[in-house]
Amino acid sequence: MAKKSKAKKNNAGTAAIAVLTEAGVPFELREYEHVEGTTSFGLEAAEKIGASPDQVFKTLLITQDKNVAVAIVPVAGKLNLKAAAAALGWKSASMCDPAVAQRRTGYVVGGISPLGQKTPSPTLLDASAQNFETIMVSGGRRGLDVELSPADLLALTEGKYADIRA
Repeated sequence: MAKKSKAKKNNAGTAAIAVLTEAGVPFELREYEHVEGTTSFGLEAAEKIGASPDQVFKTLLITQDKNVAVAIVPVAGKLNLKAAAAALGWKSASMCDPAVAQRRTGYVVGGISPLGQKTPSPTLLDASAQNFETIMVSGGRRGLDVELSPADLLALTEGKYADIRA
């Protein structure tokens, strides 16, 4: 896996890459050509980088009243909102409005990274991530994923594992 020098060489220029670089966490950039009009961003990433859809994770924002949290699940699956709410101690949860998600994170839909968000939120990572030495999440823009260990991702987001995949 690459260290910070690789990020500078590739000049990815996202807040997520800056967080990884500053923390000195080992990671690898996984860039691919995003096809405009594609809306299954996570499945596109898995296919283009040649990874299992169970090892590539999507970043979703959920809300309850004025609370917002990040839920990270495999692109092959869906989020179990009831399980996520329970893991956060909430009574219920719903998906965050995409415009709100973009404002809170500073990223566009399809490129929302769990790392380097403008307004950090409580973070849940699906427990299935523990089955892999490394996982891939968005690097902060469409066409860019980062590969890192689930433990490093949780350390950087102050997150926790939870069974949240539907």
